[in-house]
Amino acid sequence: MARATARHILVATEAKCNELKAAIEAGADFAQVARENSTCPSSRDGGNLGSFGPGQMVKEFDTVVFSAPLNVVQGPVKTQFGYHLLEVTSRQD
Repeated sequence: MARATARHILVATEAKCNELKAAIEAGADFAQVARENSTCPSSRDGGNLGSFGPGQMVKEFDTVVFSAPLNVVQGPVKTQFGYHLLEVTSRQD
């Protein structure tokens, strides 16, 4: 069964999401940005979501996590929770 590990940053607006993505792409540390900005409890662990399989996260999340290239920040991804930046750190298909 497919498994992935990923980390994310959750914020309320698409504009904030784009601002944080630009900062990360300019060299800011993903984990530090997550700790300082994400509204998800995972922010305490730098946005780390651990390991999970298909169907364990919301559909919009799954679509990105199980198709995106590894270690490339994806987003903004809109879900019912807000706007996410996602980074897939490993995946076994």
